[in-house]
Amino acid sequence: MAENVVRGGSKYVGAVENAVSILRFLTHTHAPAGVARIARETDINVSTTFNILRTLVKEGLISFNPTTKDYSPGVGMLEFAVPLLGTNQIDLLRPNLQDLSLRHRVLIGLWKITPNDRIVLVDRVIEGNIVRVDMALGSRLPAFVGGVGRSIASTRKLSRSELKRRFDSLRWQNPPSFESYAEDVARARETGYAFDRGNLFQGLDIASAVIVDYEGNARFGISGVSIIGQMDEKALLALAEDLRDTAARISSALYGRCA
Repeated sequence: MAENVVRGGSKYVGAVENAVSILRFLTHTHAPAGVARIARETDINVSTTFNILRTLVKEGLISFNPTTKDYSPGVGMLEFAVPLLGTNQIDLLRPNLQDLSLRHRVLIGLWKITPNDRIVLVDRVIEGNIVRVDMALGSRLPAFVGGVGRSIASTRKLSRSELKRRFDSLRWQNPPSFESYAEDVARARETGYAFDRGNLFQGLDIASAVIVDYEGNARFGISGVSIIGQMDEKALLALAEDLRDTAARISSALYGRCA
């Protein structure tokens, strides 16, 4: 009988979670793997791993090489992937934005990072508060400004002098010092999220994180924006952590980026 796990008041089926963990590992590892390695990397019992693998092979989702005893993604995975291949990435990401906005009752923005180091607001969702912030779709900003900008900067391997050069070209309503900005970027590199506390736009708190590709290049930014005072420090931190975790899941799903 499958083990059911209760978390946060909801019941989940452990066997399904294990199967998903195995599929994620096989699709992200980019090389065939044997039972022992799969069990070790997914932290699943070896016998359980073997039984799940055998079932997934039967369903065509993964393939088995009887010579090497290795498993790899199977052509059956295309049955689920093909319907999504023609879907706009922004449409795929919108449910994540809606969930974030509903949980935290703030404006959630999705920013596309362009090749010429600009960010463009390509989607935004507003749920909750009667008095709320809004931003126009298509808004464009320099890539290194604001909360998203700090997050983007944290993914780049820039010297301090180059970061200073980029910083000096930015325009803010309430400019931070470069020392403060550089500290924020370094902190974002460690935590996976960043804040802008009334610098880019006076009166607004912004939390942010970035979606990165397999090589760690920032592709999208996600921001949560509220009027200063609407969220206390604990709520703002919870928002930032949720943005980070959501961005990590999307990075894994879209680009195969593992944390």
